Amino acid sequence: MPFYSPPRPHSPAGIPRRAFLADVGMGFTGLVLGSMLHHERVVCADDPSKWLPPDGQPQFAPKAKSVIWIFLVGGMSQMETFDPKPELTKYGGKTFDESPYKSLLESPHLKKNLREVIEGLHHPHMKIYELQVGYKKWGQSGLEISDWWPHTAACADDLAIVRSMWTTDNNHGAQLQFHTGRHSLEGQFPTIGSWVNYGLGTLNGNLPQFVVMGTPIADCCGGVGAHGSNYLGPEHNGVQLAVDPKNPLPFAGPGPGVYREEQQSEFGLLNRLNKLAAIEYPDDPALKARIKSYELAFHMQAAVPDVVDFAAETEATQQAYGLNQTVTKPFGEQCLAARKLVEKGVRFVQIFHGSNGGAGAWDAHGGLKAGHSALCQQVDQPIGALINDLKARGLLDETLIVIGTEFGRTPGAQGSDGRDHHPFGFSVVMAGGGLKGGLAHGTTDELGFHAVENRHYVTDIHATVLHQLGLDAKRLEIPGRKRLEMDFGQPIKEIIA
Repeated sequence: MPFYSPPRPHSPAGIPRRAFLADVGMGFTGLVLGSMLHHERVVCADDPSKWLPPDGQPQFAPKAKSVIWIFLVGGMSQMETFDPKPELTKYGGKTFDESPYKSLLESPHLKKNLREVIEGLHHPHMKIYELQVGYKKWGQSGLEISDWWPHTAACADDLAIVRSMWTTDNNHGAQLQFHTGRHSLEGQFPTIGSWVNYGLGTLNGNLPQFVVMGTPIADCCGGVGAHGSNYLGPEHNGVQLAVDPKNPLPFAGPGPGVYREEQQSEFGLLNRLNKLAAIEYPDDPALKARIKSYELAFHMQAAVPDVVDFAAETEATQQAYGLNQTVTKPFGEQCLAARKLVEKGVRFVQIFHGSNGGAGAWDAHGGLKAGHSALCQQVDQPIGALINDLKARGLLDETLIVIGTEFGRTPGAQGSDGRDHHPFGFSVVMAGGGLKGGLAHGTTDELGFHAVENRHYVTDIHATVLHQLGLDAKRLEIPGRKRLEMDFGQPIKEIIA
């Protein structure tokens, strides 16, 4: 027998009883305001002990407005990029036992740092693998950077390189960990982009607060969890954007033969129906996200295509980003779109490079020299152009750039010409957003094995980003969602100007 639900009592005018009583008691303005306040769980004046969510404003004076978060998927080698180690070449081909660095294999960090998904997967690889590229000092600061990064290295005096990063996952679940701060065995949690979205209000109501570009990480390594909001609610997920003026967002256009006025009427009807449902179900996060998405989608149809249309950019700008070269064009377009997005007030732009449906193109188990040299060529010029472009427009001081990867690569050789996964020491590069430039903070040992000085777990990067945006990670809380002390991290004060 089918379940029977009696009709809801209505007023004579056909208005739901709950809405009618509220309207009579408070007036229409009071009804809307009451619904919004209940929706947002704003604290009542007579009960200050209740939880107060973010109000969309910084918690203290910010030094940055936006973040461009570049993630190189698969595990970039720290030694062949931003932490060159000449001792690798000096002892290349020898085992650790034959070098002065046997003690590195006895470090307590080998156990302290490591939480294996598959027991015994990690191998230190006993034969030392020499550096595969040269390096030199760059800029007035003299930062040592590899020859595979000449355009980014030319901006050395704007860079803050953290060379003492570590994480706990030695498999590619570390991709998820880099974005959430939690090990993949613990499940999915809100990402740094979602926390920024949650903590701050939008600067442009016609564009998403959190944009994602590039091929997303494979599901086996985090999938949408690498740009998802989890318990913060679906409205704080990253919005995926394609660099295609004709179709930048799936299903964002009205379709052929539909006039803008007709679509506007359709959106208006949907909005009224959704808001009526919101009165009945004020705590439904999916409904709240749907209302916002319909409103935003209509406005975005005009604003988003402009962001990924580069026709108005000068020829010099397009060439600087490498749009005239096959190798650099795909990533260059994403970096140029990122500049335009933050210029228009988007808070957080996340760009993936090297996703290939598996572990990631930067995963250099073999052919490291050929693979890394090609990958660096794809991203180096666009990143250098992005830094210079933001600086020329007066935007670098208020835009924080982060260039990260899930872990580094082993000093020991895997096979004849590769390096294995390495969570014990790797590098993250940052620029702008109120950070010091021309600085290398923290160190790894002589072979790039362990982070040994000013060690930083990945959430220290998160805390630094939030701090520069005027947010305290420890004050971004959700009732009933206990966060570990490690989740919050600590701002890296030594690199903050």
